[in-house]
Amino acid sequence: MEQKIRSQSMSHKENISLANDENFAGKVSHGVTLVDFYADWCGPCRMLTPVIHEVADQLHDKAKFIKVDVDASQKIAAQFQVMSIPTLVLIKDGHEVGRLVGLRDAKTIRHFVESHCNS
Repeated sequence: MEQKIRSQSMSHKENISLANDENFAGKVSHGVTLVDFYADWCGPCRMLTPVIHEVADQLHDKAKFIKVDVDASQKIAAQFQVMSIPTLVLIKDGHEVGRLVGLRDAKTIRHFVESHCNS
């Protein structure tokens, strides 16, 4: 059981990366990327984390998943006009193609991402 938890934790780290003001553009310039704008102090953001991990594990071959701390990366949060967190922004080839605000379930997020993977 401990190995399974450890391997799940490792896959989450591989499937979700952190982005900041310096490396954000390079992470979203090609392909489909779901950006999770969050803050450590945000309760709904913490509740969304395992949901994002679940979707990232399911769709890691179709899209990239990154997290942006709005407190540490205020420039990116302002650029995307993030007014409420959690905010999920879907980016395709560097351009925003969709947005979800607030806590959502895995099915909703998965369909949201998949709808832009083949278009």
